[in-house]
Amino acid sequence: MNAAPIILGMSLKMYFGQRRTLDWCREVASAIARHPAVLEGRVELFLLPSFPLIAPAQEIFSTTPMRIGAQDLHWEDQGAFTGEVSGALLAEMGARYAEIGHAERRRLFGETDETVALKTAAALRNGLTPVLCVGETHQGSAEQAAQACLAQLESALTEAQRQGLHGEVILAYEPVWAIGAAESATPAFIAEVCDLLRTGLSNAGHRARIIYGGSAGPGLLSRIQDSADGLFLGRFAHDPRAFASILDEVQLR
Repeated sequence: MNAAPIILGMSLKMYFGQRRTLDWCREVASAIARHPAVLEGRVELFLLPSFPLIAPAQEIFSTTPMRIGAQDLHWEDQGAFTGEVSGALLAEMGARYAEIGHAERRRLFGETDETVALKTAAALRNGLTPVLCVGETHQGSAEQAAQACLAQLESALTEAQRQGLHGEVILAYEPVWAIGAAESATPAFIAEVCDLLRTGLSNAGHRARIIYGGSAGPGLLSRIQDSADGLFLGRFAHDPRAFASILDEVQLR
């Protein structure tokens, strides 16, 4: 068994409305309150709901180890940025994580390496753990994938390094070609990429843990074994029973 807990993070994206989000939270809160993997401290949990539901989600999970974060943040802490949410506000609300650089943000909203670096710095500046999404656009070798991810990480940390900011980063490896696909990348491919990433992180002296996203769901954790530190779950965790089955996999490792 690993000494460090397995990370299970979930982003609800924009799939749920208010009622369904809160119903989901209540059902999951009930499941984790009694699950052995949670009670034994074998799992680290975080949830990224829509901005307006951060506070009610925190209330529902207040007696559990589930921590709440945001799916995005602005790179400035305050100012005339209509419709945006700052890391300072998120931290004041008690959020613990901020997702940064998802492929959808880049594709749909024009986010660049520069904005990702600014947002990473904003998260660290406000005591939030960046959940930094990295991944190759096209399917190729594991070596090519790892090189692309490490280059994205180095780029994302440039502004934080310039400001002298430090802190742990959770590296969410999500091959862009696997996002939304019927199945994830193969377990062997995921394991090889994660092993290469771990070596690269160690050589560069970065504090980061690696979780796999990209159509991650039930059955995957037991197949990738110890190559990743956990999973970043999306639509395959929309059914609370599916999430509970992933907790069962944690218990069996």
